[in-house]
Amino acid sequence: MSKPKGTSGGANTLLVLSSIYNSLTRTEKKIADVIQQDPEAVVYITLTDLAEKAGTGETSVLRLCRKIGFKGYQEFKLSLAQDLVVPVRNVHSEIEETDDIRAMATKITAENTKAIENTLNMLDTTQMERAIDAIGAARKIYFFGVGSSGNTALDAKYRFMRLGYDTEAVIDPHMMAMTAALMQDGDVVFAVSTTGSTKDIVDAVRLAKQKSVFLICLTSHLRSPLTQFADVVLLSKSRETPLQGGAFSSKLSQIHVLDVLSTATAIRFKDKAYEALGRTSKSVLDKIY
Repeated sequence: MSKPKGTSGGANTLLVLSSIYNSLTRTEKKIADVIQQDPEAVVYITLTDLAEKAGTGETSVLRLCRKIGFKGYQEFKLSLAQDLVVPVRNVHSEIEETDDIRAMATKITAENTKAIENTLNMLDTTQMERAIDAIGAARKIYFFGVGSSGNTALDAKYRFMRLGYDTEAVIDPHMMAMTAALMQDGDVVFAVSTTGSTKDIVDAVRLAKQKSVFLICLTSHLRSPLTQFADVVLLSKSRETPLQGGAFSSKLSQIHVLDVLSTATAIRFKDKAYEALGRTSKSVLDKIY
């Protein structure tokens, strides 16, 4: 993967930032100070998080990114991540090139287990209950996601369809926008975005909220553009750099939250769920030897 080249010419991002520091506005210097003090942490946080840490607006962060040669915040973070770490260590920070398969498997298992445990520690039962209530009353449930989160949306559609709900998974950005524009009162949108900053998702949700739709979002960042529109926020633990977007540990955390939500929903509305599970199971009996 080549490093993005803006006006910085592919040079070290922190060095470029340092070189133009004196020419920055007072607001931009506040953002630069946060980046320079802990660049490793910045790789993992959202645009909203950085703006809050610096005490500035999101627009100011974007302006600084463009000033040092990047089209946006994600491109800046990708370049910063490439400057800070060796790619192979980005995937699982404790893995060494000299590790054998057993050692790699042990470390990855520990990391994935920790991600699920951290997700459990962030579980807000009040938010989960509100999500269950909304799903139970939904006219139709739309699962939105793109990229790796699109795969999670497809998993969610499958699980809740088997529980007897009218579901649809939308993973194409254009279809997402058109679907959002045609939503009706009583629909529920379940948006999946690890960062909470995926533009296609946020734009579609903004359209959907023009109707009386209920928005559930599954994200790893409580303070993000997506959560500003949410009626319910479900959190999953994720710590990944732009180089490893869609990391399996993030996916496992998302699936874990969906497992808890769908199981609790099935038990709450057991008559509907058990009947649907029985009917769908029988429908595929002849598909298995």
